Amino acid sequence: MREMTEVELLTELEPVAEANLNRHLSQARDWHPHDYIPWDDGRNFAAMGGEDWEPGQSQLSEVAKAAMVLNVLTEDNLPSYHREISAYFDADGAWRTWVGRWTAEENRHAIVMRDYLVVTRGVDPVALENDRMANMTKGVYTDDTSGLLPGLAYVTIQELGTRISHRNTGKACNDPIADKMLQRIAADENLHMIFYRNLCSAAFDVSPDQAMEALDSVVERFEMPGIGMPNFRKMSLTMAKYGIYDMRQHLDDVLWPVLRKLRIFERTDFTGRGEKARDDLAAYLEKADADATRFEEQRARLVERDAKRREKAAS
Repeated sequence: MREMTEVELLTELEPVAEANLNRHLSQARDWHPHDYIPWDDGRNFAAMGGEDWEPGQSQLSEVAKAAMVLNVLTEDNLPSYHREISAYFDADGAWRTWVGRWTAEENRHAIVMRDYLVVTRGVDPVALENDRMANMTKGVYTDDTSGLLPGLAYVTIQELGTRISHRNTGKACNDPIADKMLQRIAADENLHMIFYRNLCSAAFDVSPDQAMEALDSVVERFEMPGIGMPNFRKMSLTMAKYGIYDMRQHLDDVLWPVLRKLRIFERTDFTGRGEKARDDLAAYLEKADADATRFEEQRARLVERDAKRREKAAS
């Protein structure tokens, strides 16, 4: 099969993009960040004659703090994501309309999470702002996923992963207001994932070998978009340790559902190129499953050791 150019792929997938844009607009629910914030809990900081933040004011656990900060900083970096996505959706019509709509919806997520954290004094607002400045100044660069097909594969996986992270963060906050807010955000992320996944599916029908190579490359190199932010490794390890988002969830709740929906291991339209990429993906998934099992065993030992340490300290 002939290699299709980016322009040819964009043109071929334009009707699918338009149909899925219309589908999204018919299903997306309008909502407003201010309706999810407990404004009565707010008070002035020192610059306005009040009191600045101190750790005892937060009602969030350490894992909830780490998850909320990582999630809001990820959403904050929206200008970088817009730039990257616009690069491989550089066309008029449905593509451009979708990018604008997606950007506007994602921006609401950053707004509502930051308002919640500031009003409830969930985290240090000065540290959060300093991290936002550092994170957005650095931006995000996705050289390994450049191009239309890798880009579609990446955002399909990333949106589903983000949905799971938001839902589990809401539960970890132990606050019904935060849980409701993050459920609302997760619902948006699910609709975004469906848009991108449907475009991925169409790409496999248009150019199966190219789509398979792109998907394999993205899966094997995948990193969540927050990887370059301050303290990312520490926060992500905390989230993994306490089940907000870990290797097993990434494999079982993100990768496999996407692969099954795309019928990756049922397709019969690959040439040798696509077959090789699929074989490479299968080998990666087998290794990832073993790695996830080892992580779960290590985590169980850590949790048991922590529990014994707490029991000893209490006695």
